[in-house]
Amino acid sequence: MKLSLGFSPCPNDTFIFDALVNKKIETMGFEFEAILEDVETLNQWALQGKLDITKLSFPAFFQSIDEYILLNSGSALGKGVGPLLISKAEAKYKQQKIENLSIALPGIHTTANLLFSFAYPNALNKKFMIFSSIEEAVLNGKTDLGVIIHENRFTYQQRGLYKIRDLGEYWEQQMNTPIPLGAIAIKRESRALAEKVNSLIRQSLEYAYSNYPAIADYVKQHSQEMSEDVMRQHIDLYVNNYSLDLGADGKQAIETLHNVYNRSNQKATEAYSLFL
Repeated sequence: MKLSLGFSPCPNDTFIFDALVNKKIETMGFEFEAILEDVETLNQWALQGKLDITKLSFPAFFQSIDEYILLNSGSALGKGVGPLLISKAEAKYKQQKIENLSIALPGIHTTANLLFSFAYPNALNKKFMIFSSIEEAVLNGKTDLGVIIHENRFTYQQRGLYKIRDLGEYWEQQMNTPIPLGAIAIKRESRALAEKVNSLIRQSLEYAYSNYPAIADYVKQHSQEMSEDVMRQHIDLYVNNYSLDLGADGKQAIETLHNVYNRSNQKATEAYSLFL
């Protein structure tokens, strides 16, 4: 049986899925067609129900909950892992000033956008672009500020940029839960199929951990020329026990984010279950 599987080329995703898509583990007769794309592209595709299994941001998952259900393995949650609000100048910005500035964000359906809006609900001058171009937009003055994710968390200072606020830290302080960043979801067609795929994703991650800190060629191939040290920083930050299994506190964090999303979008809670 062939299943389409979408995830990002970032080290945390390639680390998790390497053994699965390259058959380093027994895949129980399943063949996975790996499709690597920027997370906002995957978000848009999820809203169309394009892929069988997909990485996506939680706001996109909440919008496609009638089509997809969340797997217990493979997601990205944690503490100290949130997006950062950055600027070109080292300065203190008052909340009112930030709400009047232009902000570069990595996609309308991203968790980064939701967390920024949670901290700055009245900031409406948003410019959405691929995450890897945000630093350049701030440096070139195309936007006043930017919200960075992924490996840019580790490199922005080298480019002379400054952190204004850790949006994940703000979320943790206000809500007292881990930060749900990225989900792995599967179409709601068969619970038995979903459970088998969930088990395989967990086995793939366990295989990756059994060889860590060695970096697999598959991870290097898609790492956009970042150093192995940065790859490991990326993996250590975004892959953790929640990636193996959401657990009760991970699920509670996602339900909390779902409630915030519904309130900010004036939506009623959907009748569909979030979790497998």
